[in-house]
Amino acid sequence: MTDPQLSWIEQDEACTARWHSESGTPPPRRVQMADDTMNADTAFRLACEGTALLWRGDFQNARLLLQAVARRAEPKPKKAARKKAKAADVTPAHAFHLYRQSQAQRARILGMLLIPVGEDYTIPLRRAPDISEACVEAYGESTGPFVVSLRELLGVVSAHEWRKKGVEIPELGARIHAHYGVYSPVRGEYVDLVAKAPLPGKALAFDIGTGTGVLAALLVRRGVARVIATDQSPRAIACARDNIERLGMSGKVEIETTDLFPDGRASLVVCNPPWLPAAASSLLEQSVYDPDSRMLKGFLSGLASHLTPGGEGWLILSDLAEHLGLRSREFLQEEIAKNGLKVVARTEIRPRHSRATDESDPLHHARSAEMTSLWRLAAA
Repeated sequence: MTDPQLSWIEQDEACTARWHSESGTPPPRRVQMADDTMNADTAFRLACEGTALLWRGDFQNARLLLQAVARRAEPKPKKAARKKAKAADVTPAHAFHLYRQSQAQRARILGMLLIPVGEDYTIPLRRAPDISEACVEAYGESTGPFVVSLRELLGVVSAHEWRKKGVEIPELGARIHAHYGVYSPVRGEYVDLVAKAPLPGKALAFDIGTGTGVLAALLVRRGVARVIATDQSPRAIACARDNIERLGMSGKVEIETTDLFPDGRASLVVCNPPWLPAAASSLLEQSVYDPDSRMLKGFLSGLASHLTPGGEGWLILSDLAEHLGLRSREFLQEEIAKNGLKVVARTEIRPRHSRATDESDPLHHARSAEMTSLWRLAAA
């Protein structure tokens, strides 16, 4: 399959370059050259009109310009107040869809500032940083020059820094290092739930959709002799293997590339699926959004046939979708019952992240009521 190409006119000559977008965004149709002489108002206007800006100036000035455009893309206080008042008249589900539309529009505008990347991930601009290590981690070895949005490129660099630093997991007594495109366990409340729930057995556990491998590692730390962790994302598989090796648990955790369940049965099957039933618009959103609750339904439909007698399935799920009107509690209970399962117990915890108490958040009403639950399920 041929890589998409970006086309533009520069100094009266037709030019093309390979286009790269992790979210699958097509190359912009209109491209204009831009440098240090361009002001933020002009850049914002052009971006809103759908004209991309291929940067030829100083790299650090490009970052400053992107920040200035981002400020202009934020709703004005009076406009935001009108939107908040209007949102009070719509359903929670409609408010959520309006919020996502607004976020998508903002992402489209900020994605219009483009950066050329040369061989071996060099940037042919003044004061450009060395991003080669970050790009190799995110994209793999260089396959030649391309053009990418500055917003995505800065995300790659940020992910690299977070990967080096890692996230401290008190229950593990260690750090977990998330790779680019793999959701970081920054919301630690679900880890708390898994750390405290009584284990139904310690011989074998399955960790479905392992991501960084944090829950697989936690189960080993709690004394489970063997864990099989699965995921279908190549990035997640590489990330989980990296973390398990760092923790010295390779002899106890097997990592498999598969959709949902491995072969066999276990006394414990853990799953922390994406919490919101909506389509993902970017790589990282795949850890948050589960279209039509596909993973949730798949876990519940296959759980009973993968449990040993007396075994339990632990479903870790936020009720944010319920407060947003995207999925009902009745739907979840019906899915549990129709798949031959029963609820043994349920424990819950309030989120600790800052957005839960941010009254300026468009979804504050739902976020402030959110609870994350660990549903202990068994064959009926």
